[in-house]
Amino acid sequence: MDDLLTRAIRAHGGSARWKELSEVRAAIVSGGDLFAVKGVPQDSAPREMTVRLHEERASVKPFGAPDQRTDFTPGRVSIEKLDGRVVAQRTDPRASFAGHTLETPWDPLDRAYFNGYALWTYLTTPFLLAMPGVTVTETEPWQEGDEVWRGLRAAFPPGIATHCTHQDFYFGPDHLLRRHDYRVDIAGGFAAAQYVHDYVDADGILLPTKRRAHRRDTHGRPIADEVMVAIDLGNVRFN
Repeated sequence: MDDLLTRAIRAHGGSARWKELSEVRAAIVSGGDLFAVKGVPQDSAPREMTVRLHEERASVKPFGAPDQRTDFTPGRVSIEKLDGRVVAQRTDPRASFAGHTLETPWDPLDRAYFNGYALWTYLTTPFLLAMPGVTVTETEPWQEGDEVWRGLRAAFPPGIATHCTHQDFYFGPDHLLRRHDYRVDIAGGFAAAQYVHDYVDADGILLPTKRRAHRRDTHGRPIADEVMVAIDLGNVRFN
């Protein structure tokens, strides 16, 4: 395992503690320009996000109606009643985004798929970088103000649904995640720089509770007035 990744995992709570846990739940409030562009604007009501830690599975409720939730895995996404009755579902959901541009509208299942893989990625970082099939290499550091952030470039295998195959993760002097760079393949491949902050200790795991994903220019700099996705987390707890 890469030395920087080892230090980052230790700083975020350690692999031993992570292995003891199976699931994380959090209240989530999300917004940003992306959802308006996609025709699925997000209100400010908090929702409950549930993410499995050692397999790619996630759910959010309510979704679309007070008695509905989503169920996401890489191979299937569905909207269900709380008693399990399926309202709508899609197998091989990634294939449905073929040919999408940034302006292509999303339907509710598209939104559910994005929410599922994105929040799973965020709530399992940096531990997912040590999962089987993921390879990491250290990249050039990023200068942010007076700090130098060391970077890891991750290559994800086809079996993991996430933004794109190659993504960059930058860690501060304390080895906590500061920034996450990627392209959103299912939305025309636009480049994003996501900044994370306001860490909390939840059951021995350190997680950022605020995330702001900006459009990224050709020099890697965030475009300050283009916040594509904003995520605030609260009441984070692990099982």
